[in-house]
Amino acid sequence: MAENSSGRPIIIAAVLVSFSILGASFFIGSSLERTTSELAAVTDALEELELAAAPSPDGRAPSRPPFPDPGSEYDVEIGQAPIKGPKDAMVTIVEWSDFQCPFCNRVSPTLAQIEAEYGDQVRLVFKHLPLSIHPQAPQAHAASEAAHRQGKFWEMHDRIFANQRDLSVATLEGHAEAIGLDMDQYAKDIADASLKKRIDDDMKQAAELNVTGTPAFFINGRFLSGAQPFENFKRAIDAAIERAS
Repeated sequence: MAENSSGRPIIIAAVLVSFSILGASFFIGSSLERTTSELAAVTDALEELELAAAPSPDGRAPSRPPFPDPGSEYDVEIGQAPIKGPKDAMVTIVEWSDFQCPFCNRVSPTLAQIEAEYGDQVRLVFKHLPLSIHPQAPQAHAASEAAHRQGKFWEMHDRIFANQRDLSVATLEGHAEAIGLDMDQYAKDIADASLKKRIDDDMKQAAELNVTGTPAFFINGRFLSGAQPFENFKRAIDAAIERAS
């Protein structure tokens, strides 16, 4: 599934799935900790449903923009984005992500499985797309970009997603300290207008490609939307390898 700033059907589906999981957790007698976590997830989904359902300033329901054509191959510029994997990998997966998006967090194990199975055949590229429905996302993206300037983007990336429910400035600073960043340089970079421009440029590129929700992927230029299961990624990656061979 993907999250969209105007994607009411997606969020409704998320709410229904969350309630189904919550009900199951009660019937199988799962721990209080798990039940509390599921309640928090339902609360998040309901909050986002309310935000997504809000009318536009002129009183009309928001229109749903077009999406990239999954059958087309797009030229996706990587630029200065964080990269994991070799430059000569057969397959490049470019992801537009939002650090406050639960679906972006949910797809993380799948991306790790892709790394484990394909190794040097695949490289991952991260692009910023903090959605307007997530008020804490911009500061998380700024923190990750500041870490990127010190060569530790992926360490910050992993800590942010591991602690996704707390994206306060103080917590992000704690992550920066924990991964060994120069905190004086970190503070300067957070305040640097060029850092915000980097994030804005990624968002502009997403808009040019008609990407409006997260997570969104381009696998050797072919669009794949949402937190898809590993099998769907595998099918797209194998097809990309075949085309590249």
